[in-house]
Amino acid sequence: MNSRSLAVSISSLMSQSILLLFLLPPPENSAGIHQFQNSILPFMHLLSLSHIVSAVSLLSISRKRKRIHYSYEEFDRGSGIPRIPDSFKKFFGMKSSTFEWLCGLLDPLLDCRDPVEAPLNLPAETRLGIGLFRLATSADFPEISSRFGVSEEDSRFCVKQFCRVLCTNYRFWVGLPSQSELESVAAQFQSLTGLPNCCGILGCSRFQSGKLSVAAQIVVDSSSRILNIVAGFHGYKSDNLILRSSSLYNDMTQGSKLNSPSFPLYFVGIGDYPLLPWLISPYSDPKPGSEEEKFNSVLHRMQISWVKVDRSLRKWGILNGENGVQIEERKTMVACIGACSILHNMLLMREDYSSFCEEIDDDYHIEFESKSVSDLDGDHGAVLPRRALCSKVSACNV
Repeated sequence: MNSRSLAVSISSLMSQSILLLFLLPPPENSAGIHQFQNSILPFMHLLSLSHIVSAVSLLSISRKRKRIHYSYEEFDRGSGIPRIPDSFKKFFGMKSSTFEWLCGLLDPLLDCRDPVEAPLNLPAETRLGIGLFRLATSADFPEISSRFGVSEEDSRFCVKQFCRVLCTNYRFWVGLPSQSELESVAAQFQSLTGLPNCCGILGCSRFQSGKLSVAAQIVVDSSSRILNIVAGFHGYKSDNLILRSSSLYNDMTQGSKLNSPSFPLYFVGIGDYPLLPWLISPYSDPKPGSEEEKFNSVLHRMQISWVKVDRSLRKWGILNGENGVQIEERKTMVACIGACSILHNMLLMREDYSSFCEEIDDDYHIEFESKSVSDLDGDHGAVLPRRALCSKVSACNV
């Protein structure tokens, strides 16, 4: 023991006695805890800083464990951010390390639109926490205001600004990759299924909030990463009509995408899509045991990655549709869809699966299989390419 430690340990009998009193375990009930704390506070000024630090360090484990039993005690009263790392998944849909990374990434942008006459003067972690808490839990603004110690007006502003920053400055996270990147995506699909040249699974998700229904057209790869998303369509529109209204359809028909003759790429459609040269759909009503049925089986296996994205996005409380949250403006719903999609890709990049749906129901394909359109509604120029792919699957015995 060195001289400094020895001096602290034998400081005075009076200090030692008071320190022992401080170290006594507090009562279990909340009333007893407050009475215990009030009884020792008058003596605290008699202790040196080193005594206090020593006492707190000895009590840290037991005190931290007790906080878990009280929901509001999990949050720091100053910033509204959880003290306990495990609470980040529950309240923000991500690990604490991902939260810190995202805070550093967005810090310069979260306060750039503060009103000049009345800036919010909130730290970046609080602004981020408010936005994530709304998306992850769908909490209403009175609860957010109480949780983070801000006004309802400020909480609304923080959520809106958070979604705006993601959808404006980081939309490239869900932008369609380049030709070379799509070829890499196709190689991954082929390694899993044996089917060559598929560069994504395309389908439509519909998100409900009260009477508001918003559809989003989503393309994903084999790892459930979102390659492209366009949201804002009316939910009552068919998948085919939404496709033909999208910029993706215009790009495909004009040949500005997937136009490499040496490496003809295509998407696989999950929904009521027609057969097109760049969009392969399952056969309708294939005979049992036929090549067409085996081909459809492969397509359904490939669709798993898309279904996982759909289910993962619905794990964000704001998009769940079953928690009673009311979003009246379509543009607000679109912003939430875009923000959650970008966060989905960010979390996958960081191997953070806090909000990822890794398991799906065994009968997931039935709802999509029943929506397959007749082959007669498709492009006859795509019949032969699909037949060639079907023969490829049969030859590989996939």
